[in-house]
Amino acid sequence: MRVLGIETSCDETAVAVFDTAEGLLGHRLYSQTPLHAEYGGVVPELAARDHVRRLLGLTTDLTGALGSRELDGVAYTAGPGLIGALLVGAAFARGLALARGIPALGVHHMEAHLLAPMLEDPAPEFPFLALLVSGGHTLLVDVDGPGRYRILGRSLDDAVGEAFDKAAKLLGLGYPGGPAIAAAAEDGRPGALRFPRPMTDRPGLDFSFSGLKTFTRNTAAESALDPQRVADIARAFEEAAVDTLVIKVRRALESSGRQRCVVAGGVGANRRLRQRLAQLGERMSVSFFFPRPEFCTDNAAMVALAGAQRLVAGERDPAGGRPVRPRWSLDDLAPPAAA
Repeated sequence: MRVLGIETSCDETAVAVFDTAEGLLGHRLYSQTPLHAEYGGVVPELAARDHVRRLLGLTTDLTGALGSRELDGVAYTAGPGLIGALLVGAAFARGLALARGIPALGVHHMEAHLLAPMLEDPAPEFPFLALLVSGGHTLLVDVDGPGRYRILGRSLDDAVGEAFDKAAKLLGLGYPGGPAIAAAAEDGRPGALRFPRPMTDRPGLDFSFSGLKTFTRNTAAESALDPQRVADIARAFEEAAVDTLVIKVRRALESSGRQRCVVAGGVGANRRLRQRLAQLGERMSVSFFFPRPEFCTDNAAMVALAGAQRLVAGERDPAGGRPVRPRWSLDDLAPPAAA
């Protein structure tokens, strides 16, 4: 089955084609980062309008480059995300599917992230533990198979990606915050500052990053922010965030007994996090799987893959389409099944 994936949940306009026999055939992505950078974050109305401007051109370019073979289905992100941005992608996908007489299916954005490492070789086999770390979510999930998810831990306040963005803004490093903090941290002095590792001194697998953000703000206010001070704070923040994630992953692996762990979402591209988890894998004899960095952030390749798995199983949007959902828990998903 050849499936077109469409991703418009936030500020990336993306399309991709995934073939269940041949794998990923191609993908296109337009990032709105320059558009939103001057505001220090995503402006929802601007994001939706830019999706309208970009989506048709990206789709035409991709399908034209892949030749004349017909599509067998269209998958689009139905949530969670920005409501206006989601509506643009859903309307385009449903219209395209109707015009071509093929099925459409709305997919869960975080399920798509969770399955993104399956675009790589080797791909992880079920079951596994998943760490999903993005601007909107921080989740530890026990995964038995597609749609069979049990959330072990989640952030009680800010997601880790959101905390990176806010810390970068406090330090005047710009948007997006994750790459900006990581770049500044390279010049930070080891041990110059030590930030707390939130909620690691108590049992459990939940996260909290709002206190780390507040500690960053208070530290930044203590003295002038010269370049070395900014670098030291960035390094201390990154080390604290990464340590917190690694400690919780270790606990989840110990309690679940899983021998494989998938890491996905934008923060999954962080070099320090990857290094620390690789070291943890060596100590615990656990295999870690990451998507390539371009598939850590929002993209349509993961949407096409997730949609293809469910479309092949016979799942379809109901008549009239599936409502988009700005909030949508993984707990609500069921295994792929015919509608």
